[in-house]
Amino acid sequence: MPMTDPSHPAALDGIKVLDLSRVLAGPWCTQILADLGADVVKIERPGVGDDTRSWGPPFLKDAEGQDTTQSTYFTACNRNKRSMTVDMASAEGQQILRRMAAEADVVVENFKTGGLAQYGLDYASLRALNPRLVYCSVTGFGHDGPYAERAGYDLMIQAMSGMMSITGRPDAEPGGGPLRVGVALIDLFTGCYASTAILAALRAREASGEGQHIDMALLDVSMAILANQATAFLNTGKPPQRQGNTHPSLAPYQDIATQDGSMLLAIGNNGQFARFCEAAGHAGWAADERFASNTLRVKHRAELIALMEAVTRTRTTAQWVTLLEDKAVPCGPINDIGQAFGDAQVQARGLAVTLPRDAGDGIEAITGVASPLRLTATPPVLRRAPPALGQHTDEVLAELGFSAEEIARFRAEAVV
Repeated sequence: MPMTDPSHPAALDGIKVLDLSRVLAGPWCTQILADLGADVVKIERPGVGDDTRSWGPPFLKDAEGQDTTQSTYFTACNRNKRSMTVDMASAEGQQILRRMAAEADVVVENFKTGGLAQYGLDYASLRALNPRLVYCSVTGFGHDGPYAERAGYDLMIQAMSGMMSITGRPDAEPGGGPLRVGVALIDLFTGCYASTAILAALRAREASGEGQHIDMALLDVSMAILANQATAFLNTGKPPQRQGNTHPSLAPYQDIATQDGSMLLAIGNNGQFARFCEAAGHAGWAADERFASNTLRVKHRAELIALMEAVTRTRTTAQWVTLLEDKAVPCGPINDIGQAFGDAQVQARGLAVTLPRDAGDGIEAITGVASPLRLTATPPVLRRAPPALGQHTDEVLAELGFSAEEIARFRAEAVV
């Protein structure tokens, strides 16, 4: 179960992260670090904040159940952070951020290549202040190459990388055509890869005493997570094609019609196939010369699925799951997200977590998805709900040594 005791030790206790990122890839990275115990201070524009704060509907609701102007999107990737508003374009705002960077272990930013140099917040400038700093840049295309100056967005990268060319049904089928993945998959994977790179750089710093620059590009990540589809092309010269919910190398590994809809059957070896056939009352299929091996089943997929669906349509999805679950045959329902959160296993693992928020804006609590990281000694600790805009500005400034008078002046001059 996720820990909610702030006093419980966490793996990254003592690590300070200055988060200059916004939208999704960078914030997803820093949320992972925050869940593991790092003190993440999220820098936002005064009065506006991260773009995703207004990406709605849907919006968070107040204590009376009425919509606020704060989106649910923002809360997906900003838990466990403190929000501080700073005008980065002002000289004093830049000084505040440099002061923070001098004390930080990690900076994460996702500005365009070279975009922070004008503020003195680029890697070279901050490394001069703090040689131990691990500085992670997230861009669409990286810091070199002909596209380095371009902005990059998840949907565009899904299209450019070939991800959409293998997602969806074939052109000839009803509803055929390229599709994006249902979440911003490239942003999310980039956040995960970035957090891994940061942890590696922190480990390397223990030996060298010095930080380093990390150049994370959405395009690089998108190409990497093409995985077996990429290696199939690189070693055969043949681009993989869209094939709906079927698998290019496995069968039966897809959605299968049942009496009341569909179930997902994920058979990955001959033993599983034989056990399915026996449970379905057709043990002979496993010995059929068309289906005796996975390669043969892939070759004769259409014939096999036609035979199977004649049988699977005789029972409901729930009946098939009950029949197969104790026979080590991977299968399950195709849930919507509401059904998924109602699932007994999801509930047993405590994957929906509600955190209280006291920001004076009428939002008393926010519910999100628990961290999937399970460490026995230092598990993720859920210390804070996603913050209101600028909720911790005065607190962080005081920690930096600014007096109450200085903080009041910063506010009067719109520095924060």
